Amino acid sequence: MDKLVIEGGVPLHGHVALSGSKNAALPILLAAILVPEKVCFANVPPLRDITTTIKLLQLLGCQVDQEGPEVRVTAGEGLHPQAPYELVRTMRASVLCLGPLLARLGEAEVSLPGGCAIGARPVDLHLRALEQMGAEFTLKGGDIKGRCDRLRGARIAFDFPTVGGTENVLMAAVLAEGETVLENAAREPEITDLARFLNACGARVTGHGTSVIRVQGVTSLRGTDYTIMPDRIEAGTYLAAAAITDGKLVLENGQLEHIEAVAAKLQEMGVHIEERPEGLVASRGKELHGVDVTTQPYPGFPTDMQAQIMALMAISHGSGLIKETIFENRFMHVSELVRLGAEIKLSGQSAMVRGVSSLYGAPVMASDLRASASLVLAGLAAQGRTEVRRIYHLDRGYVRMEEKLRQLGARIWRASE
Repeated sequence: MDKLVIEGGVPLHGHVALSGSKNAALPILLAAILVPEKVCFANVPPLRDITTTIKLLQLLGCQVDQEGPEVRVTAGEGLHPQAPYELVRTMRASVLCLGPLLARLGEAEVSLPGGCAIGARPVDLHLRALEQMGAEFTLKGGDIKGRCDRLRGARIAFDFPTVGGTENVLMAAVLAEGETVLENAAREPEITDLARFLNACGARVTGHGTSVIRVQGVTSLRGTDYTIMPDRIEAGTYLAAAAITDGKLVLENGQLEHIEAVAAKLQEMGVHIEERPEGLVASRGKELHGVDVTTQPYPGFPTDMQAQIMALMAISHGSGLIKETIFENRFMHVSELVRLGAEIKLSGQSAMVRGVSSLYGAPVMASDLRASASLVLAGLAAQGRTEVRRIYHLDRGYVRMEEKLRQLGARIWRASE
């Protein structure tokens, strides 16, 4: 098992190339199940979850070829409806094959998903919506078994804007009979990217990026070439890296429209962010100030940036309150940041962060993907040596993070525990 070793205190400078978005690539790759012809994807990030998704597609009967960031998928006539537990247990996004399998084959058998232990992410909203479209489900032995004739369009109102539920139903709806209307749909840029891909294949989706998405069902989709959007959470993480180290970074391919809520909070803290032709440019002002942050569905402040901004607030002047409203167990990084010298007090789903003059290196342990990133950020700013363990979480969402940081001047390397 690997760990990251960081000798902190070095300002970061230079250009960093953002990788493709994992959260966009996963549903888009699984949406290839809907397309019997070859689909060619570019800018696919080389991450563990992507490798798992490719294995899943192959087990489902798809032909998959990969050359670096380019992936080609052909979901021909030999598809199978079973997604086995051995793969699904490692990645919650695997449940997103449920809608495409039902739409394409009329049946699906998918194990209940696994992933980071950051709180309940139930799939009941997915199932309820697909039932409205004519699917029938049974749950036995940890497996979801679904059957249907051709799915029918329906008006579906989500109890809250679920990203996975919106993606699953959106994919199912493109081959359904008639019109499907998704109300209170999630508005994340990754869903817009999914809709754009589906439309490039011949689907008829409108309203993506808003809370009401309309889908006119078609009988079949065609192959296409498609480039995955850049990762907005990686962008936010490197913006925080520039600020926490008092450096200056240029984020190639960074798009401000995708991270407006994050950029607004960072600017409120004292971070300078400018959009230029070469990308987003970020640097720190004379001093940082604590702010209040509440995580919310997009376009609000993303829960996936909560841990990173907490690390930045740990060395800011004054104090700030962070409220987590999305996942109930997403403060597990707090105790590890405290080991590095941060002053953070928890009360329910809120964390009061009082800035300190300096953090100090120590061994810490990552509990989930974004917690890993926050500990790396804190280690970059800390005096002395920090060792971040359980970085397999980090590898699920960041492409060669230590290599990118080292090219920016960081003293960071991977070592065996």
